Amino acid sequence: MEDKCIEKLNRRGIKPTAMRVLILRTMMSIPSAVSLADLEEELDTVDKSTIFRAITLFHAHHLIHCIDDGSGALKYAVCSDDCDCSVSDLHSHFYCERCHRTFCFENIHVPVVNLPDGFTVSSVNYVLKGVCPACAAREKN
Repeated sequence: MEDKCIEKLNRRGIKPTAMRVLILRTMMSIPSAVSLADLEEELDTVDKSTIFRAITLFHAHHLIHCIDDGSGALKYAVCSDDCDCSVSDLHSHFYCERCHRTFCFENIHVPVVNLPDGFTVSSVNYVLKGVCPACAAREKN
């Protein structure tokens, strides 16, 4: 996993320091998007400012994307290797109202919206909300 993290960092032009590799490896090990608070909790021995600086750098180099799921905290997810964070790369997200996790649906692209002349889209935030399969199963039992 460490080699994959180093490769991802190098591909995006980010120097692979030990802390950056640790933060990226942690993000990749969690199956849902993570908030800064989630990372701070998961990496409790790492300084909060170090995590914040890494997240900011990752985002600036399109290694991760940011999701505003309406929960009040931005969430972050690692981009696929072929993503350059252009509008054509944008995909849908799902926010579970029970467990408060946010999932990337990379295979479901955001709907195309035809805007009036003169408008140009730079980003889209498409979040579906409901109950994830794990929470639905818990509610059945």
